[in-house]
Amino acid sequence: MMQVLQWHNLSPDEQAAALARPDMLADAQISQSVTDILEAVRTGGDGAVRTYTKRFDGVDVADMKVPVQDIKQAWADLPDADKAAMNMAKANIVAFHTAQLPDVIEVETMPGVLCRREPRPLDSAGLYVPGGSAPLVSTLMMLAIPAKIAGVAKRIVATPPGANGKVNSAVLAAAYLCDIEDIYMVGGAQAIAALGFGTETIPKCAKIFGPGNAYVAGAKAQISARMGGPAIDLPAGPSEAMVLADDNASPVFVAADLLAQAEHDPMAQVVCVCRSQGFANKLSREIVSQITDLPRRDIAQKSLKNGRILIVDDLETMVEISNEYAPEHLIVQIDNPDTITAKIQNAGSIFLGPWTPESVGDYASGTNHTLPTFGAARSYSGVVVESFMKFISVQKLSRAGLEALGPCVERLATLEGLDAHKRAVRLRLETLS
Repeated sequence: MMQVLQWHNLSPDEQAAALARPDMLADAQISQSVTDILEAVRTGGDGAVRTYTKRFDGVDVADMKVPVQDIKQAWADLPDADKAAMNMAKANIVAFHTAQLPDVIEVETMPGVLCRREPRPLDSAGLYVPGGSAPLVSTLMMLAIPAKIAGVAKRIVATPPGANGKVNSAVLAAAYLCDIEDIYMVGGAQAIAALGFGTETIPKCAKIFGPGNAYVAGAKAQISARMGGPAIDLPAGPSEAMVLADDNASPVFVAADLLAQAEHDPMAQVVCVCRSQGFANKLSREIVSQITDLPRRDIAQKSLKNGRILIVDDLETMVEISNEYAPEHLIVQIDNPDTITAKIQNAGSIFLGPWTPESVGDYASGTNHTLPTFGAARSYSGVVVESFMKFISVQKLSRAGLEALGPCVERLATLEGLDAHKRAVRLRLETLS
């Protein structure tokens, strides 16, 4: 199902093609559709949102806001085993993200010159939780928990309604557990537009978080580029995973990890970099075996058409390919996997060893699963507590501090020809003489 390629036999152009993502995200029609949706919601507000919800989700939503009582009831109705699983995941996510809270940094850069950096939470955050064929309870937790830890006062969730015109009850239960009360039934690019511009019903948010399909990713990119538009967390489109496997790796485990990503979306991409044709053959057979009874087999099969098995000669090439591809998820199933961690420059999240399936990061190990895709791991981190914060710099000079630093500032202002800057220092220094 996955194309098998001998890396050393490929030309540079063929190697680049082997690591290319599906080109759907660059589709001009999608880009134009997103532009049209953004403008319609900006000017039409709730009416436009309802129109698109009817068109894309097939339901009429009279009241987009989910009643708080429905959120409470969803938790009350949740089976105890599911509550226990959510609580365990929450505890681990809280533990890891609480440790990320930044301290105030204070430095006396020279005598009498005191500089500080002080953290502040964002005043609002729009949290997008995809719906579609898989209600992502885990995504709500991964966004809502660090937002609360950071101190964000307004945490607004947008998630598409199901065919019954309601939000999945498990998503609502997770919202209750995470102290979310503001949930709106809207999905896709229209949800991003509503969170970014605000409507009569949905509050405008300072920053938008969350993964999604090509339309959601495109909407986030476009709306954040507008003057005065919201910030976004990171480019997060269809999911992807790369596995580095030597001949001692378990083909069963590797196949399971690849299929775990492939079942997300037809546009998801999975890549395995291995050391031999023998392992590639075993892996291919195992994928065929495991996919036969997979409920989301059709989605996984479409995704695997974008997948690759790359056979390389050595560990160094493995690392080079990984850094070039910059995967959202990097699963390392080689002997002594810790030895290469420091060499990995570009990855959203790394999973080391045979007993660390990517699924644990998706749900409950404590790390965040909202990660950069499409090669964005070269320059973006995944969501952390600081993603929900901003930082303000503060400086305070004593009289002696200005006397010592002032001449330096005057000289630099003169170099730039900015006399008013120089004068703001000079007038003060003259009062001291």
